[in-house]
Amino acid sequence: MKSDLDALMETKDLDAILVTGPAQHNPDMFYFTGGIHLTQGTLIKKRGEEPVLFYSPMERDEAAKTGLKSISSAEYNFQEFLKEAGGDVSQATVLIYKKKLEDVSITSGRMGIYGMRDVGIVFGIFTALQKLLPELEIVGEVSYSMLLEARTTKDTEEVEHIRAMGQITVEVVGRTADFLKSHKAKDGVLVKEEGQALTVGEVKRKIDMWIVELGAENPHGTIFAIGRDAGVPHSVGTPEDYLRLGETIVFDIFIQEKGGGYHYDFTRTWCLGHATEQAQALYDDVLAVYRQIMDQEVKVNAPGKLLQARTNDLFEELGHPTSRTDPKTQEGYVHGLGHGLGLDVHERPALGATATDKDILRQGVVVTIEPGLYYPERGMGCRLEDTIYVQPDGKIEILADYPLDLIIPIED
Repeated sequence: MKSDLDALMETKDLDAILVTGPAQHNPDMFYFTGGIHLTQGTLIKKRGEEPVLFYSPMERDEAAKTGLKSISSAEYNFQEFLKEAGGDVSQATVLIYKKKLEDVSITSGRMGIYGMRDVGIVFGIFTALQKLLPELEIVGEVSYSMLLEARTTKDTEEVEHIRAMGQITVEVVGRTADFLKSHKAKDGVLVKEEGQALTVGEVKRKIDMWIVELGAENPHGTIFAIGRDAGVPHSVGTPEDYLRLGETIVFDIFIQEKGGGYHYDFTRTWCLGHATEQAQALYDDVLAVYRQIMDQEVKVNAPGKLLQARTNDLFEELGHPTSRTDPKTQEGYVHGLGHGLGLDVHERPALGATATDKDILRQGVVVTIEPGLYYPERGMGCRLEDTIYVQPDGKIEILADYPLDLIIPIED
C-alpha cells in the first residue's frame, strides 16, 4: 500500500524515487495520480516526504485533482535552459530534470526510476543526468520492484475500484450468456435469425460493445475460444469459428477502468446445449480442484508456492500431466494457479512457478484463482477463475460472484 512506501524505500536503500510518463495507461504514475489526464509528467518523492508532481500548465486543473503538491513546468523556462545548453534540446531537457531534483533537495544518495516512456528517451536523459549529478546514484529495478511490492497489497479504495470492475465483468458475462441463449441451433451450430452461423468474432464484438457501454475498457482483448483453441490457455479464439454445440468454450475476460486503472480477471468454461462425455469429465476435474483449493487451501498467509504445489498434487492424483511432472507438456495443467491483480493484469503475489518466499496471501492482497486443464489435440480445454480479496480480518472474499455452470441451454 502507499502507506508502506517509506518503509519499502528504506528496505530497498532508496532515498528518492522518480516516476515519469503520462498519468493514464502507466501503472506507476496512475498509482500516485489516480489516472488524471496528464499527457506527460514527472513525479518525485523523497523518502519521508510527500510526492511532488511536475506538470504542464495546460493540464493544471487535472494536476490539482490529485491533491498532490504540484509544480508547473512553466516555472522552468525552456528557452533559458536551451541557451545554457548551447541550443542542444536534449541537454536542455536534462538540465531541467537536474533543476527539478535540486528544487526538491535530491542531489545525492540512491534514486529509483519508474514509469513508462520511450526507452531511448529514458536512457538518454538519465545517462546524461547521472553525469551531472555524480553523487546521486540512479538505479532501475529489474524484477520485484519497490513500487510493485507496494502495489501488492491494496487499500480499501483500491479494492472498491477492483470490485466495481468485477460488477461490470459479471454483467457483461451475463449478457453474453443471454445472447447465446437467444439463438437456436441448426445442424449442431448456433445460427442467427437469417439462418447464418453465429461466429466467435460476432460474439466478441458484442462483448466489446457492452464493456464500453458499461464504462470500462478492454485494452488487452478477450479470450473467447472454442474447441481446439480452448485447449491452448491464451488463445484468444478464431473469429471465423462457428459456435458448435457440446464443445468447450473458455471465456476469459480482464477488463480495465477507463484511463488505464484497475482490472478485474474472470474465466468461465461453457458448453452450448450439452457437453460431450469427455468435456463433462474435464470440467468435473477442474471444478473439483477449484473447490478444494478455494475451500481448503486458500487462506490468509498461505504461500503461493504451496498453493501451486497443492494444485499440481490434485491434478496429478486425477491422472493429468502437469508442468511439474513434465515442464515441456502442452497438455494437462500447464500454468500457475493465479496471480496478483491491480493496475496490471499480472502483479504480485505470484501463485505459480515464479513464486518466491515473498509471495503469500497477506491481508490486503487481491489475487486470481484459476485452475485449468488443456487438451488441444482432443479439441477441448477448461478453466475456472475468480478474483479474491484477503480482507484485513483474514477472511477470503470473491469480489464478483457468478455461477459456475457448464451448460448454456440452447433451443433446437
